[in-house]
Amino acid sequence: MQTFIASNSKEFAQQTADFLFQRFVQKPDLIVALAAGETPLLPYTRLVEKLIHERVDLSRCTFIGLDEWVGIPPDNPGSCAYFLRNVVLDPLNIKSDRFKLFNSQAADLQQECRNMDAFILSRGVLDAIVVGIGMNGHIGFNEPGVSAKKYSHVIDLDANTKNVGQKYFSEHTALSKGITLGLQTLLDAKQAILLANGARKATIMRKALEGPLSIEVPASIMQQHANGFIFMDEAAAGELTMKQNGA
Repeated sequence: MQTFIASNSKEFAQQTADFLFQRFVQKPDLIVALAAGETPLLPYTRLVEKLIHERVDLSRCTFIGLDEWVGIPPDNPGSCAYFLRNVVLDPLNIKSDRFKLFNSQAADLQQECRNMDAFILSRGVLDAIVVGIGMNGHIGFNEPGVSAKKYSHVIDLDANTKNVGQKYFSEHTALSKGITLGLQTLLDAKQAILLANGARKATIMRKALEGPLSIEVPASIMQQHANGFIFMDEAAAGELTMKQNGA
């Protein structure tokens, strides 16, 4: 694992954007899975601006959505699909055959999971996967207690996730299940990038990075990844005992 600790949220966003930008430049046919949410919003915004400004050819790249709330339509502003389309895919003019998002309204969600895994497998493996971390240590919708050997799957959401998730919706929304890439998908990816900012994430980041590897803190799986990269601001890194920046 390499850690990159920025002095503030703006620097965090720029460091993350610069790192991801280089992935696209170095591999014109990059296959990348992207999380939605508050944490990656500014990093993605900076990344998109730079990709457009530098006129990087993305025509051979493939974008994958990390997860989705089951039953929430893609035109709902609280959905992960809505976020990724508006923040990344549409601004970059990514064509529909170059990205795949979970259809969380599919009649057969297990088949939807198989379709996602097959889509990725048909292209090899993920070159990079970008994830955030929940207050309960989840990444994607891989909730505490989940098996580390799962690929795409449907899962019952933790109470914490259901409560925190309300912030993405304009009115109270029933959230019960999620559909997500699994921890095995993350381990198989050539690079895994975990993002965290804000003091509220300090305790869970300490547990994830310095605590024991445990399914009760799913993000601790990052300790096992051969090419794991952690981007934080100082607030999120506030409880770490070792604060060594990566090179």
